[in-house]
Amino acid sequence: MFVVLVALLGAMVAVVPRPASAASLTAVSGFGSNPGNLSMYSYRPDGLPSGAPLVVAMHGCTQNATDYFGHSGWQKYADLWKFALVLPEQKSGNNGQSCFNWFLPGDTARGQGEALSVKQMVDYAVANYGSAASKVYVTGLSAGGAMTSVMLATYPDVFAGGAVMSGIAYGCGTDQVSGTLCLSQNKGYSAQKWGDLARAGYPGYSGTRPRVAIWQGTSDYTVYPFNADQLRDQWTNVAGVSQSPTGTSSLPGGTTLKEYGSAVKVYTISGMAHGLPVSPGSAADQCGSTGAYYISTICSSYYVATTWGLNGGGTTPPPGGPSAPGGLAVTGVTGASVSLSWSAVSGAAGYHVYRNGTRVTTSAVSGTTYTDGGLTAGTGYSYAVSAVNSAGTEGARSGTVTGTTTGSGGGGTCVTSSNYAHTTAGRAHVSGGLTYANGSNQAMGLWNVAVTHTLRQTATNYWVLADGQC
Repeated sequence: MFVVLVALLGAMVAVVPRPASAASLTAVSGFGSNPGNLSMYSYRPDGLPSGAPLVVAMHGCTQNATDYFGHSGWQKYADLWKFALVLPEQKSGNNGQSCFNWFLPGDTARGQGEALSVKQMVDYAVANYGSAASKVYVTGLSAGGAMTSVMLATYPDVFAGGAVMSGIAYGCGTDQVSGTLCLSQNKGYSAQKWGDLARAGYPGYSGTRPRVAIWQGTSDYTVYPFNADQLRDQWTNVAGVSQSPTGTSSLPGGTTLKEYGSAVKVYTISGMAHGLPVSPGSAADQCGSTGAYYISTICSSYYVATTWGLNGGGTTPPPGGPSAPGGLAVTGVTGASVSLSWSAVSGAAGYHVYRNGTRVTTSAVSGTTYTDGGLTAGTGYSYAVSAVNSAGTEGARSGTVTGTTTGSGGGGTCVTSSNYAHTTAGRAHVSGGLTYANGSNQAMGLWNVAVTHTLRQTATNYWVLADGQC
């Protein structure tokens, strides 16, 4: 049966990387009771300060820590932005093909097996490397991605964020056979059921949940693309947000980003097969090296790291250009415009503004505000901003925000009714007991007959809040 799992997850070849200056990937022993019998490797860049973030990165089947460290690009950003890496490694004695046992109950429950071993590695790094306990993140590819789901569900109190790369939703499989079937057979569960499975990883937990990023290739026939939908349903339900995106934008490498509030991001890479997205090169947003199951499309480690704020929240310049602006916010909307503001970046001579992934500024604007005009009423637009230095070099883009133009002054049918009636009539939808307008996904409050709103239709199945406007 391990042969079946390997056939699905693929054989991956180990490559030994060159160390960065004096720092190198180091084996660590004695990090805890280690009930899952895993190996621990760590990387501490030269000059690592106390209180720096920590990233846990997990390999796929037949890979090892050295292979993942050498190809993934995480070393580049650990060196540049000064954070520590922990790379758990599976042993062939636990799994014949060195897959993390993300489908075995004894390894996927809080306080047990492999899940506890990984948590003990985090505890060791916090105690011995000075890593900040509030800035711990986890990511992994394939079986490592599935194990990332395990850690997010069982230890939401430990991790501030997670990135699942071509992975599986938590609770999909309960043994090796059912786990293998998860790769290619859609469960058909509701978002509520997926959410319940994740919440069962730490029953009764009511604290802050980690932010989750999901990465998936559209031509992945090892871990089929529907797995990204199941992950989206699971973590949006846990976060209590709609399964409809609040913003969509385009990124390099044929990548589409859909955002679900600030809680969940889904990155879909057009035409990419099974593997980790990398983009070899020296630019700020390029990293990693190609190899078996390391595919040249987009540097996923860069986007994950900047989303988590590992670049110092935009205060540390990436190579080749200024850092990403922080504090991007929508300051006003009309029926035809969206106004933005952001924080100034040291060394920036100007800024470019992107709408839905396309640059809308023909020349860099000098200030930290911008109004985008000529827009369609009642429509949502996704924005990002980048800084440009005096040499004309453009830096990394900020995170995105969504601005929705009002319906004021526009046409369209207006309907005033309860949230319950809006949903039953198809003008709105429900997620986690809350109501959202179809199309714009604007929040409308609790789903019941007591809360009333006016909605204006601005396009087919596109409704916007229009209280007091009709």
